[in-house]
Amino acid sequence: MNPTAKTVNVLIVDDNPLIRELMAQALDSVCKVIIAADGADALLKAVDTPPDLIITDYKMPGLDGRQLYDKLRNREATRNTPFIFVASQGDIEEKLRPLVAAEDFLTKPFFVADLVRVAKKFVDRLHLEKLQQRASRPGVIQGRLEGMGVAELMQSLEMGQKSCRLALRRGNKSCDLFFSGGQCKHAKLGKLEGDEAVYEAVNWTDGEFEIDFSTVSERTSTTRSTTGLLMEAMRLMDEANSNSVKS
Repeated sequence: MNPTAKTVNVLIVDDNPLIRELMAQALDSVCKVIIAADGADALLKAVDTPPDLIITDYKMPGLDGRQLYDKLRNREATRNTPFIFVASQGDIEEKLRPLVAAEDFLTKPFFVADLVRVAKKFVDRLHLEKLQQRASRPGVIQGRLEGMGVAELMQSLEMGQKSCRLALRRGNKSCDLFFSGGQCKHAKLGKLEGDEAVYEAVNWTDGEFEIDFSTVSERTSTTRSTTGLLMEAMRLMDEANSNSVKS
């Protein structure tokens, strides 16, 4: 299990017990899961203990997902709680996207892998925010790469549009990545700079990280967006693994 998983509380709301259990099992390793059988149950639980994220079905008997969203938006403690809606494509485009400020939408029917991928982006970001609140030094977040990998850190900084230095340490190696508005603009790892430094660092699965929001760089050595760098890093890793299998 991810060591950071239980720092973020996610409320899952669905009136279908099979789907509800499937979603809960899929996300159990990503976060602390709280389940609600319908909108009314979810409202009571959210008011009692505000969750960090709500993943809710849209169409439910009684209080539906949209009504749950409206009621929680009218309460101070839950006004800014992020929502992910699960709905048909038609409902998303006609009844949800124009009217709600949701973090994301998951189209029915969905694969469990898609649910985990969508949810984990926000769980990682929320975990970083919690680390920042508990930081021993103002503006500095520290942690282990075993708990939150380089790719997850970069995605979270991009989503939050953060400007900072992400310092990585692994044994006697170190890497500094500088972000501006969530985009990785400069990276240095030993003699490597720019894109190549990022591609090398993304492979690190253990070590330490430190995020310093007071340190930035004016240099630009990368040629892709943060997402572009991560996509290319994943492609290179897949290519290397494929060549390893063939040999």
